[in-house]
Amino acid sequence: MNLQDLDLNLLVVFDALHRHGRVSLAAQSLGISQPGVSNALRRLRGLLGDELFLRTSGGMVPTPYAQSLAQPISDALAALHATLNAHAAFDPQRSERNFVVGVNDVGQLYFLPRLMRLLGSDAPGVTVRAELMGSLDVKAEMERGRMDLALGFLPELKSGFFQRRLFRQPYVCLFRSDHPLARTGVSLKQFQAAEHAAVVSSGTGHGIVDEIINRQGLRRRVKITAPHFMALAPLLQATSMIAVVPRRFADLVCEPYGLATAACPVKIPESVINVFWHARSHREAANQWLRQRVVAEFAD
Repeated sequence: MNLQDLDLNLLVVFDALHRHGRVSLAAQSLGISQPGVSNALRRLRGLLGDELFLRTSGGMVPTPYAQSLAQPISDALAALHATLNAHAAFDPQRSERNFVVGVNDVGQLYFLPRLMRLLGSDAPGVTVRAELMGSLDVKAEMERGRMDLALGFLPELKSGFFQRRLFRQPYVCLFRSDHPLARTGVSLKQFQAAEHAAVVSSGTGHGIVDEIINRQGLRRRVKITAPHFMALAPLLQATSMIAVVPRRFADLVCEPYGLATAACPVKIPESVINVFWHARSHREAANQWLRQRVVAEFAD
């Protein structure tokens, strides 16, 4: 097929259908009617000789051929958009841009209050939608342009992503401030004898803690497994359990919940907290502004 036979708008519709999976949502995102989307899909089917998207109860499902086209088309449109808007200025004082930022539950505590205080003075019309990363496929969300930045320990974000390190942090043992271990510290023997509260922190790299402990042949007496870090502080306050947590999380909860920390006797590599963005947003002025502000505020 010759490119002169192809209307670029058809590829824009294709990309929107692949990202949203429904004609109604694609039409809404493009600001056109649903019949307009259906007509564009009909024309594209004729040009490419494939159904491209099949209507199911769960939405429009791409065919294998459409799936193979999706990423190259998305990348090409992103590159074209970036090129055409390379000099488009972003005025934070006038902008009403809504940024989508991925965080885990620790990030909600650590990043969001300071970020919103910063935006309140620098960008009064800008809004933020925080997405909890444990419930999302962060890689897919960022590839499809649904998330501007992700903040955290995300070693799986590699090809196609940029990153900037914000800080490193060790893991520590966390427990009640009147716990006997607050006076003695935590030996390896005491670590194994204690009852633990553990966290399954899906969507982040903190699962490495369990892997490293198991790899060293150590056994923890895990009394409860919680779905997120936010549950730990009241659990530890009310019991004699201990938990292995990132240092900056411990700093946030020690005073409000009457908790204390000690060095972890198990050698666990420090977690590296980065800000991530997809290549499609690398040259976008608004994204550049936001990540520069994040780096200035949070990087060590």
